Amino acid sequence: MRRELFSSDHHAYREVVREFTTREVTPNLRRWDADRLIGRDVWCAAGERGVLGLGVPEEFGGAGQPDFRFRLVVVEELARAGAHALNSSFALQDDIVTPYVADLGTIEQKKRWLPGLAGGSLIGAIAMTEPDAGSDLRGVRTTAVRDGDQWVLNGQKTFITSGYNADFVIVVARTGPGTGSRDFSLVVVESGTPGFSRGRKLDKVGLHAQDTAELHFSDVRVPAANLLGTEGEGFVHLMERLPRERMSIAASAISSAQAVFDDTSRYCFERTAFGRPIGDFQNTRFTLAEIATELDVTRAYFDNAVLALNAGDLTAVDAAKAKWWATEVQKRVVDRCLQLHGGYGYMLEYPVARAFIDSRIQTIYGGTTEIMKEIIGRDIAAAHGGRPAAGAGDRARTA
Repeated sequence: MRRELFSSDHHAYREVVREFTTREVTPNLRRWDADRLIGRDVWCAAGERGVLGLGVPEEFGGAGQPDFRFRLVVVEELARAGAHALNSSFALQDDIVTPYVADLGTIEQKKRWLPGLAGGSLIGAIAMTEPDAGSDLRGVRTTAVRDGDQWVLNGQKTFITSGYNADFVIVVARTGPGTGSRDFSLVVVESGTPGFSRGRKLDKVGLHAQDTAELHFSDVRVPAANLLGTEGEGFVHLMERLPRERMSIAASAISSAQAVFDDTSRYCFERTAFGRPIGDFQNTRFTLAEIATELDVTRAYFDNAVLALNAGDLTAVDAAKAKWWATEVQKRVVDRCLQLHGGYGYMLEYPVARAFIDSRIQTIYGGTTEIMKEIIGRDIAAAHGGRPAAGAGDRARTA
């Protein structure tokens, strides 16, 4: 009973993305997993086909299309192909890094980085998390000290998505003396800058093809012009962009869950046991019915949130609801679908097995489920004159 979210333009674009996925993605998935790295050629191919840079203004080489539904088409088609690592990497590029540059960058910064981001020749990353600073970014210890016309950075970051492949990294650094909201800024560090090094590619439970790295900054000097946004406004810049980031993760969650369910539904009426399809057993049908209902109900909320995001009306609280609920639904759906596959569900040659290991991070990065509930709970408390819990954080991510 889903209302049509997409127009004819979105459907036409879907054919473009599907053709790109068939040609450039599906044949390479196993190789990328084995290499623990996504080849850079697919980034350039995505840029050429208009799969990247949708929101980048046309004067900087993008499509100039801010409608999030076009991004949703990309997410759905990559999920349909089981390209979870690439989906996450493209989401970081188009829903997090690119908006930071497009919204906060000077004209010179936009000219320098946006065309490459849109075309796929540049890969960006954002470095927030540190070994001792995850959910509460006030614990960030990486510093950026002004020295004449340069910033000097020292510190360490971890769990940085695209950290190994990235051509530049937006670094959250302490630029003030304390831990207040005005003591942090965003500084861009480009690959090859002396003192900037990458540690090992981290060995993760899932998303094996997606490079996740440790980053080290030792007296790294970058031009003062590499400050992104306003000095001391780093936290403000982060908070302002949370709704889109969390909607991007929710989009991946609902799309991946739907793809796994569709595949499992077909499997249940192809696989036989005791002389009939397993889909003919009441327990299987009840399970499929429960999953289908949960997905439809979740999609209804999510679709409304997409329209609110497009209209500029989506609040951080509503985005938090979409993020935690959709990712928890994804986790439940994938687990139940794997169970319906029996022993085959545990074999990595089956899409459900890869979806199982790739989905586990979804309730953690971009803000854990617990942090999302805290944000929502604080909003409810404020409406009734309550006070927020002491020390409650608002961030957690692997990015």
